[in-house]
Amino acid sequence: MRKLMKITAVAVLVLLTGFVNAQTPKFGHIDLQALIQVMPERTTMESEFNKFQGELEDLLGTMQTEYQTMIQEFQNLPETTSELVKTAKLQDIQDKDQRIQNFQASAQQQLQQKYAELSGPVVQKAKGAIEEVAKELGLLYVFDFNSQQIGTILYKSNDSKDILPLVKTKLGIQ
Repeated sequence: MRKLMKITAVAVLVLLTGFVNAQTPKFGHIDLQALIQVMPERTTMESEFNKFQGELEDLLGTMQTEYQTMIQEFQNLPETTSELVKTAKLQDIQDKDQRIQNFQASAQQQLQQKYAELSGPVVQKAKGAIEEVAKELGLLYVFDFNSQQIGTILYKSNDSKDILPLVKTKLGIQ
């Protein structure tokens, strides 16, 4: 009878341990920015973005050069120039200045849109790999643990698993 009680106690203990382990939430963490930084697609994305940005900067530079030339020409007008001509040239300068300001605002929006357009597929690929690894490990949550966002994580257990190496392997990154 004692033997049966010991076996029953051990069996209950094993079952409870298994139950507790099954109920323990599994968490992981990753630095998404660090992953994206090592992805080969990032270089292509940055190259395309820099090319687009360079084109906009070249156009802005041309516009600013024209603006400076207009100002220089206005300052070099002879004193005998009529007020009507001076007013027209001054209006041209003000119009050019306004076009430059509008271009800068528009260019900033276009740069943001282009970055989102180019980075979207890279981020989606990274998130897809994270999801696959998390499912393989049976994780319930994966937190983005970015060193620049310290303060957004209130508690990080030592039991949290950093899955960055596994995701890099999944993506074929050394």
